[in-house]
Amino acid sequence: MYYTVYLVTLVGTGLVLAAAFSSLVAFRFGAPLLLLFLALGLAAGADGLGIQFDNAGVAYFIGSLALAAILFDSGFGTPLSALRQAALPALSLATIGVGLTTGLFGVAAFYLTDFNWLESLLLGAAVASTDAAAVFFLLRVGNVRLRDRVRSTLEIESGSNDPIAIFLTITFVEIIALGQDPAAEVLITDLILGFIANMGIGAIVGVLGGLAISRLVDKLNLEHGLLPIFVLTLSLLVFAFGGAIGGSGFLAVYLAGLVAGNSSIRGEALLKRFQDGVSWLAQIIMFLVLGLFATPSQFLPILPVSVALGLFLIFIARPIAVWLCLIPFRFPRQETAFISWVGLRGAVSILLAITPLLADLEHGRTMFNMAFIIVLVSLIVQGWTIGPLARRLGLIVPPRIGPLEKVELELPGSAHHELLAYTVVAGSPVARGERIPRWARPSLVVREGRSMKYQDAGRLVAGDHVYIFVPDRYPRLLDRLFASPTEVSPDDADFFGAFALDPTHMASELEDNYSPGLTDPELKLNIGQLILQRLGGRAEYADRVTIGPIELIVRDVDDSGRIVSVGLSFEPTPQLTSIPPFLSPTEFADRIRQLVAGWRRRRRGEDVEPTSERIDDQDTYNSRGN
Repeated sequence: MYYTVYLVTLVGTGLVLAAAFSSLVAFRFGAPLLLLFLALGLAAGADGLGIQFDNAGVAYFIGSLALAAILFDSGFGTPLSALRQAALPALSLATIGVGLTTGLFGVAAFYLTDFNWLESLLLGAAVASTDAAAVFFLLRVGNVRLRDRVRSTLEIESGSNDPIAIFLTITFVEIIALGQDPAAEVLITDLILGFIANMGIGAIVGVLGGLAISRLVDKLNLEHGLLPIFVLTLSLLVFAFGGAIGGSGFLAVYLAGLVAGNSSIRGEALLKRFQDGVSWLAQIIMFLVLGLFATPSQFLPILPVSVALGLFLIFIARPIAVWLCLIPFRFPRQETAFISWVGLRGAVSILLAITPLLADLEHGRTMFNMAFIIVLVSLIVQGWTIGPLARRLGLIVPPRIGPLEKVELELPGSAHHELLAYTVVAGSPVARGERIPRWARPSLVVREGRSMKYQDAGRLVAGDHVYIFVPDRYPRLLDRLFASPTEVSPDDADFFGAFALDPTHMASELEDNYSPGLTDPELKLNIGQLILQRLGGRAEYADRVTIGPIELIVRDVDDSGRIVSVGLSFEPTPQLTSIPPFLSPTEFADRIRQLVAGWRRRRRGEDVEPTSERIDDQDTYNSRGN
């Protein structure tokens, strides 16, 4: 018995350490890290090292707690600015998109497998949500710098679509477990009413729980080391309470993190560092446990149909759902295509596939194995291609500033000021003699191991460590002062245009010089206002607006969203109109119509002109406001 404790601990810690070390491989080669976690679990399982783990209840319990911790951290790290920017499209994807994906996948599963309609929809619900951990990691490790709206949409969607998929999966499991097929009207009614109750209760508990966490942390003078444990425990309490009273515990814990993280909570920097570590540990444990639970020797009979379903999910179901959901939000086609591709499946899909086993459904083990293979297909096919596809679609934007070394330090007793520690890098503005603004209060400089007052340090030099007190909502100017020069490549110069324009100059000057065909009301605007009008009232870094023969590019915006620098290009980027047809249902339909029309003309003996590979649609990437 005593040796068993040591043996289990030895094996468990060894697997966690192996997973942590595997991150070095993933960061170096851009591999899907979560795929490595799953592979480690499979290698240690029954068909690998021989560790026998076949307890579905324990696997689901561990996975649910780990997912709750991950969702709380996801909500805690989502700023309100991202919500304002992408809340509506992301929530559309997280609700309607999950439902559409479930339905489309269910139809394919019904015709490709021996499952009935309810079982097919159950499998579709299990694999309908994207994985937050996979999306966050691959956008970061692949050095994929996207426009803020695209990144925010992907991150909010992946963090908020799990509760919907969980609700659909559990609902279908309960209906199938009853042993009778309900009428379509009854099924739809039950789903709608159950959804409203489940999500409504979860939302109320989550918001109230987030407010309670924030107030308790501010009111209770807890010891510094206990604070992160206290918050983590409260988040799990919100998760458990929301689920116990009939709501979505997963939605509750996500919203609790969202509310608490945007309420100027005490010890925010400490909590973020702690939760980041907990989230990584939760991901490792969840993927290892799910990998241990799987039995690869059972995969072979269902491998072809599972791979086919995985490819159907990637190339058909997800793109159609995304395009339909984003129609009202006027995303450019390139961005919509990229969002449809970044729909990676992960641990949540495998975790949900355990629920049929818990309910002792007839095809429970087959569903779990199929979901596992589908996740592997998604991580392999999509996980390796996110960066290259973003570059092909022209969505990579150059960095706004160069490398920056900064540490945020917690100030006890103050929720409205921060202490930042910057390391001066060679070539940065402060190293060249630029002054630090008055609203920032430098207090200490550490140079070659010696500390001195800022006033006594003289001109800052590379390698100095500077400690500065700033308001908690400090402008980005401070980061720019301490950042190294941005390395502008020829591609970056092409990206931002031939030269810069002053956005306060009148748009009529553009008409006089380049004749882009502006309307009379547009001639009365300045260039910045013209761009804002064409973009629907909000501009982001790297936004582009094509007007006739010229293209205006937003080079920079200030903290209030005002355009402060504009680039001009005489060659609107044609490469941005090239979209893989399988990522665009509309483009795919256009190609089919062209092929059918050409075939009909050939049958009539008419000459067929070659179809241009390039689709000239000036508005594909120009403007979200047109």
